[in-house]
Amino acid sequence: MAPTDDTGQLAQHASPFGTTPPTRPPADGAAAQPNARMPRWLPRAMVLALALVGAFQLGSWAFHQLTGLLINILIAFFLALAIEPAVSWMAARGMRRGLATALVFLAVMVVSAGFVTLLGSMLAGQIITMVEGFPDYLDSVINWINTHFQTDLKRVDIQEGLLRSDWLRNYVQNSATGVLDVSAQVIGGLFQLLTITLFSFYFAADGPRLRRALCSVLPPARQAEVLRAWEIAVNKTGGYLYSRGLMALISGMAHFVLLESLDVPYAPVLAVWVGLVSQFIPTIGTYLAGALPMLIAFTVNPWYALWVLIFVVIYQQFENYVLQPKLTAKTVDVHPAVAFGSVVAGTALLGAVGALIAIPAVATLQAFLGAYVKRYDVTDDPRVHGHRGQGPGLLTRARRIWARRPGEATPKTDKG
Repeated sequence: MAPTDDTGQLAQHASPFGTTPPTRPPADGAAAQPNARMPRWLPRAMVLALALVGAFQLGSWAFHQLTGLLINILIAFFLALAIEPAVSWMAARGMRRGLATALVFLAVMVVSAGFVTLLGSMLAGQIITMVEGFPDYLDSVINWINTHFQTDLKRVDIQEGLLRSDWLRNYVQNSATGVLDVSAQVIGGLFQLLTITLFSFYFAADGPRLRRALCSVLPPARQAEVLRAWEIAVNKTGGYLYSRGLMALISGMAHFVLLESLDVPYAPVLAVWVGLVSQFIPTIGTYLAGALPMLIAFTVNPWYALWVLIFVVIYQQFENYVLQPKLTAKTVDVHPAVAFGSVVAGTALLGAVGALIAIPAVATLQAFLGAYVKRYDVTDDPRVHGHRGQGPGLLTRARRIWARRPGEATPKTDKG
């Protein structure tokens, strides 16, 4: 009996040479072969992917939790770079680095405490003067209103209405709550200041040890690059602060002479204020710093405020074109537009901290890149100097037409 299944048909059509024909692929929907297995690398890849995702989530959480600490360390590092030249100068003359760092910090703290005390006394004096003169000012305003609007207002009625108002009650309650918030912010600010001081002290006092520890994990070629970058950062940061400090001193002395000659109260404190704010906020710092002296001078005489404004504008031009190029040519040679843009970017990223460290950071990066970027001589093309180089300009042609005699024919010019 002839076989009727597929196996029998395949056996009948076997090759005469003894080879077995290839089997047909399984039909659609057929079950997979029982010996097919999952690739060995797939479980490990899945575990590695889960581990990477978990590590990323953990690192992101830790970074957000430690953002405040990292910003404090960044501030402390730049502060240590700023005082590094002074500490190294004293250490080179036989003084221990720890003692030299402590003396520098003590000097900075004394100057800062003196400035804050003088500024606080000025503000307190102005507030007391305003509070004492407020009744007289209120009487003058009431008399002006009664005269021009035919009213019969009295100061006693206004004071009683103000004391019984709901606005004052709500304001007092909100102020009581705000005092606790301000107290917490002050305590947090003091703790942050202490953290920055400790880190910057260790960075400055143990600077050589820190550099050795960093270089010990790098090959010799990389060590040279790291030390070079560190030296550039120290020079640029220290040079920036010292040049700004010198310009702040000159600016403060100039404004002190003006304010003292006008008999403006608190002239020394206002001069220090103008010097510091005008130098550490580039481009617009002078105008921001001049607002407070103008306000105080206005209380003495409105014309004094105008004189202060004129002096601020003139001194800003003198500083931009005469004083600043000579003092910062060898320390921080950053274009004013680049400096202003870096401050805006630093403020957007790190707030007030970014505004303070933006310029030295950009100067360091510029100097570091300048040491490795190859530069070429610029061709002597008129367009490089701002000239178009397309023949005589409009003013020159107008002069030629004006100097031509009446009736003289216009000279022909060659085309092309």
